[in-house]
Amino acid sequence: MKNTNGKNLASWWSKTKYRMSKDKEAPELDQKETTAETAAAADNMAADETAASTENTAAAELEKLRSENEELNKKFLYLMSEFENYKRRTSKERLELFKTASKDLIIELLPVLDDFERGLEVMEKAKDVASVKTGVDLVYTKFRQVMLNKGLSPIEATGAEFDPELHEAISQAPAGPESANKVVQEVEKGYRLHDTVVRYAKVIVGV
Repeated sequence: MKNTNGKNLASWWSKTKYRMSKDKEAPELDQKETTAETAAAADNMAADETAASTENTAAAELEKLRSENEELNKKFLYLMSEFENYKRRTSKERLELFKTASKDLIIELLPVLDDFERGLEVMEKAKDVASVKTGVDLVYTKFRQVMLNKGLSPIEATGAEFDPELHEAISQAPAGPESANKVVQEVEKGYRLHDTVVRYAKVIVGV
């Protein structure tokens, strides 16, 4: 009887210790689970914050690009408008230049025209041919000087070697060996304006 009671007591004590150890382990397990859940929640929160930050950064960058695009469009439209104004202005100036390109020359020729008109009046009444000739010579000299001042110069022809860049041969004439391929007669005078031929000299070339 004593032996049975001792066994029962030992069994009860063993079970009691087992339950106590389990009760002791339970809070530790709960604490570990709570710690894991807290860490997981923190990770999720951090991930959400990172995603939100990235989204905000992307939105800010997009807004910046839109603003820059609008600014560039404004500048482009302004430049296009300025270019159109420039084209209209230069077209108008070019047209005015074409209209008045010979203005300076005309102004300088007007006194020559006045002299011709006065000379015609004198010629109607004059009986002295020599005085009329002198007046014509003066007008011619004045006119020629105006042309020279504007860069017009005569092309040398008679006696010069024939040059197709300066002369236009309208005929040929027999000539000695020393005059072969040379201008023997000038039919119409040629002129340069600065370095440009504005009229070829019409000549007869010796052969």
